[in-house]
Amino acid sequence: MKKTFLTIAVAVALAGGLPSLAFAQTSAVTNAILNQRSGLLDKARTDIDKAIVNEKTSGKAKTWFTRGQVYEGMLESPIYGKQLQPGEGLQKSYESYNKTVELDTKDGEFGKQAVARMDGLYGRAFNDAVNSYNAKEYDKAIESYKLASRIKPQDTTAVLYSAYASEAKQDFAGAKASYNQLLGMNYKSVTLYSRLLQMAKQQNDNAEAAKVVQQALAAYPNNKSFMLEDLNMSLASGKGEDALAKINKAIIADPGNSNLYAVRGSMYDQQKKNELAVADYKKAVELEPNNFDAQFNLGVYNYNKAADAYTKASKMDLKTYQVSGKKFETEGKKYFEASVPYFEKALQLQPDDRNTLVSLQKVYFRLGRNADSEKLNAKLKTLTK
Repeated sequence: MKKTFLTIAVAVALAGGLPSLAFAQTSAVTNAILNQRSGLLDKARTDIDKAIVNEKTSGKAKTWFTRGQVYEGMLESPIYGKQLQPGEGLQKSYESYNKTVELDTKDGEFGKQAVARMDGLYGRAFNDAVNSYNAKEYDKAIESYKLASRIKPQDTTAVLYSAYASEAKQDFAGAKASYNQLLGMNYKSVTLYSRLLQMAKQQNDNAEAAKVVQQALAAYPNNKSFMLEDLNMSLASGKGEDALAKINKAIIADPGNSNLYAVRGSMYDQQKKNELAVADYKKAVELEPNNFDAQFNLGVYNYNKAADAYTKASKMDLKTYQVSGKKFETEGKKYFEASVPYFEKALQLQPDDRNTLVSLQKVYFRLGRNADSEKLNAKLKTLTK
């Protein structure tokens, strides 16, 4: 009988030990919940940190959800929040709720609650980023914006503001990465392409700038600014015919832009298409009387016509001159007189422009306006000193 009793006693002792082991594996989570509900967040943190590394509890959604609640509670507490490292509360709360959803899905008991909790974390992360940005703590701002973006991967606002923060600290590579991330999210805006273009220009990366302009035009084919950028690149590269086609398209999109007509007039000038050039210069002046280039170029056109007429007269022999010379000189004078208002307006717009001063001084001289000619000559001498 004694032997049987001992055997039974051992069996009872072993049976009694099994529940205590199982309880030990879950008690840390239970204690964390109880302490969290009691407001003892430091103790709750200790308990849940143990549970999260225990192989029996680390794979349960309830464990991770509780961890998220504990750290979020500490984050919101003016007392316990001081025990956290900068950014630790938000980061661990997000990690915990994200893991909860991973284990429980968005439709599970804890998964549903975790999704709702993460919405709140997004707002906190975004506000932290804004505050850091306003304080010019750009690295912290970028970190918080990126956390907000991880919490809501489909949201573009945090990514966009992260790009702004990167630009503010002159981290163009970081800004470009964020802008390209937005493009990958099918986010498009004129501002985005404009910023990418501006950064490429700041870095003197002409190839990148040209690439951005083409991307921008693909998204916004009738945008005047991008058309002009494309046009200027063609002009700078000497692609005249290509540039002419582009400026014609730009004028259709923006028919009231005086500068477009002035630029096209200059292009026609280079091609010796004088009548077309003059028509464009006059259209530019009609749209904007203060367009210096158009005013000056109209003056030059008339000046050159006058010079041609006088040159023809000067090359005539006496007999021919007696027949036709005065006619050419009269024509030349007429063109000199026609150039005056254009040069005078150009000079009014840019009083120290040497080319305008020299041209108008010569016209005054040829027209016998000696006092005016001397006045401009004197001004030219002051500019030389």
